[in-house]
Amino acid sequence: MDSALLVLRLALAAVFAIAAIGKITDRPGSEKAFAEFGLPEITIRPMAYFLPVLELCIAIALVFVEVSWFAALAGSTLFLVFTLGMLYQMARGNAPDCHCFGQIHSQPVSILTVLRNVVLLAMALGLVVAGRANQGLNVAGSSQDFMQFLIGIVMVGLLAAVVHFLKKISEQQTQIMRRIELIELVGGDGGSVEREDIAHPHEGLPVGAIFPDFELPDLDGKLISLTDIKIQKKPLLFLFVSPTCNPCKALVPEFEKWEIELKGKVQFVYLSNGDAEENLAKFGGNSKKLILLQKSREVADSVNAQWTPTAILVDAGGRLASHATAGDSAIRSLIDQIKTSNLDKEFTHFTNGHNHANTNKVGSVVPDFSVEDIKGRTINSDYFLGRKTLVAFWSLTCPHCTAMMEELREWDMLKGKDDPALVVFSDGTKNELEEFALDSPIVVDTGHKTSAGFGMFGTPSAVLVNENGKIISETATGSRNIWSLVGNRNS
Repeated sequence: MDSALLVLRLALAAVFAIAAIGKITDRPGSEKAFAEFGLPEITIRPMAYFLPVLELCIAIALVFVEVSWFAALAGSTLFLVFTLGMLYQMARGNAPDCHCFGQIHSQPVSILTVLRNVVLLAMALGLVVAGRANQGLNVAGSSQDFMQFLIGIVMVGLLAAVVHFLKKISEQQTQIMRRIELIELVGGDGGSVEREDIAHPHEGLPVGAIFPDFELPDLDGKLISLTDIKIQKKPLLFLFVSPTCNPCKALVPEFEKWEIELKGKVQFVYLSNGDAEENLAKFGGNSKKLILLQKSREVADSVNAQWTPTAILVDAGGRLASHATAGDSAIRSLIDQIKTSNLDKEFTHFTNGHNHANTNKVGSVVPDFSVEDIKGRTINSDYFLGRKTLVAFWSLTCPHCTAMMEELREWDMLKGKDDPALVVFSDGTKNELEEFALDSPIVVDTGHKTSAGFGMFGTPSAVLVNENGKIISETATGSRNIWSLVGNRNS
């Protein structure tokens, strides 16, 4: 029994230590997770520092029998708070990233994450119930043979955790590694590696968002707009590059090869910055390319393409058919998918799995349902026929919804006949929702039962439905991504 309690203490100590290290090495990710869980903004940064320190203290205290009971009590409290927070978010229809183990392992809140926490809570409560005087073997007083065996097991476990941690770091930082390799490849040709301390390289707009219009000069100074390029009615592959990006230059031979292989299927458009001369020297290569020059990064920022090189596929209708795909390996993978796919087929798109892949219902017919809105109007699957419709998912307890409400109300009042219709599914009561003062239908959707069929992913979020009642976008979360579905750039 004493040996079992010691193993239990060390197992929990390893869990808390790994969680603390994961959060310490990814503080921005922790802050983002706290924000998605609805913590007040003023507490987010302090919590991102305090929580891993607390977890590390618990991990250390669990090793020593004199204080392990207090550590188990603190750990039980943390597990209980985390579990209740997850259940609360799930009850509201949200699935924020739990980020419990930082970069080592992070996934959206689900029944699996809740079950994992319940198991850990039971382990910690086992130590609490055992009592202060019965915490198992004392590390300092245990037999040498047993301790050597136990330490061996712990070391193997920690080694496995370190290997997994390094693997996750490698996966999440492929852009950095790619740049190091390519800089070595070009043999110190000069230039700089830019914008390393920014968002995740694939943190772009959702599939189905409208690529924003622009008018930019080419290398000859001629102004070219997105409308001019779309005249050919072909899918567009936008490649965001920079004259200061050596990895971009190293890819020029492959750019030219891909243009030949995909001629007639996809039109390549290079978006860069700087002056024409340096871009021609960097990317001119052996073929004529459509290279457009931003003043700084205005188009890249509008689609959140923060890294170079990044590729985004846009369908012939001007909507994103892929996520922002950053780095040579990811771009090659996207090109391979394009080569083997029929881009003329309706709803063809490519996802890198980031963000909302689990709620991707692009091409699906809206669920079969029939409900009444707060004004007594019948809303069913036939309602979506004949006009595009923005379907928004809302919650009265969501601060981000509150912040966006005025924008939604203004758009509802001013949208034209060619703009999409609007339907809002929300929790709350009829009286509470009447205060929204929307002309468009608002449906009380307790438990988000109907919203789930549309691919709801937290609040506020939305999908776009076409005139045939088919979902033509991923679930967009947050104000910026929601407005990108309808081409509203004022937000």
